[in-house]
Amino acid sequence: MNMQYRQLGRSGLKISALNFGSVTFGGSGSFAATGDVDIAQASRMIDICVEHGVNMFDTADAYSGGEAEEILGKAMKGRSRELLVTSKVRFPTGKGPNEQGLSRHHILNACDDSLRRLGRDHLDLYYLHEWDGQSPVEEMLEALQTLRDQGKIRYAGISNFSAWHVMKLLSASERDRLIAPVSQQIYYSLEARDAEFELLPMAVDQGLGVQVWSPLACGLLTGKYRRGKATPEDSRRIAGWSEPEVRNIEKLYDTVEVLVQVAEEHDVSAARVALAWTMHKPGITSLVLGARKESQLLDNLSAATLRLTKDQVARLDEASAPDLIYPYWHQNRSAFERLSPADLVLHGPAKRHRDALEQKK
Repeated sequence: MNMQYRQLGRSGLKISALNFGSVTFGGSGSFAATGDVDIAQASRMIDICVEHGVNMFDTADAYSGGEAEEILGKAMKGRSRELLVTSKVRFPTGKGPNEQGLSRHHILNACDDSLRRLGRDHLDLYYLHEWDGQSPVEEMLEALQTLRDQGKIRYAGISNFSAWHVMKLLSASERDRLIAPVSQQIYYSLEARDAEFELLPMAVDQGLGVQVWSPLACGLLTGKYRRGKATPEDSRRIAGWSEPEVRNIEKLYDTVEVLVQVAEEHDVSAARVALAWTMHKPGITSLVLGARKESQLLDNLSAATLRLTKDQVARLDEASAPDLIYPYWHQNRSAFERLSPADLVLHGPAKRHRDALEQKK
């Protein structure tokens, strides 16, 4: 076992660099495309994760209408309290007008429902799953504070918020002395590095932990999707799954070609390389892995021991580099002599390239 354990933001909690997510559990409703892992399979996958040092398991009330929570709860029953469980709230849990969103009403009810399905008396980390522009941030924080005071949650986090949403929450928590989020769960991968513009620099600057969902871009970075080749028959996209949104398919194909080349240099899978690249980027605390098969899970967990060379990282950086929008293209030209560690999340690869060119002169 060679798992790293990293501190989650400014909390005292240490979590494994690789976590396991239950989005594939159940497979009902709109989540049918993600997988249909049952209790027996889930238990076996958790056994494998524990053997490899994973100590955090992720779920949400939205996954298969709560079925994923039920399966995870049954599979986790009787296991060590050192194993941490996180869930999320925001999406509809019923047909009523108050059975969605981040109102105090919905957060408190949804947490109780999640604990019941999971068969637990507390959640180690509870995420606000998506921004709700119709609920005041003070109301969100007060609800989370109530849950912590009741002992139902240990820590809070946010997911799929923009950076200004997060800063609004952090400001209100400091001003009103309410619970502050310790982590954000975001989408980030070689397929789309949008988080480098604001979310990752903000996390580095503010001391937030970062858990990455879908670091393999829902399978797009496994090496199965190549230019000129047919889409795999077991693809989520064929089954109707639309995430992530691919805006530049040719760039994706170019990135996958470099990914496959680096994988061949290590004699490992492309997926393992993609995970290793993401795991060691600035600001990243952990990656949330999802798997439909044991073979996928075992291969993904092996990314914990893969070390890429500086040249390999640079090649992957170059192939997947985002097109800079304003003001970042201006900073890229003019701000290099006064960059902070947070700025370097985005500008670091370009700065290293420029410094290398200067040294050659």
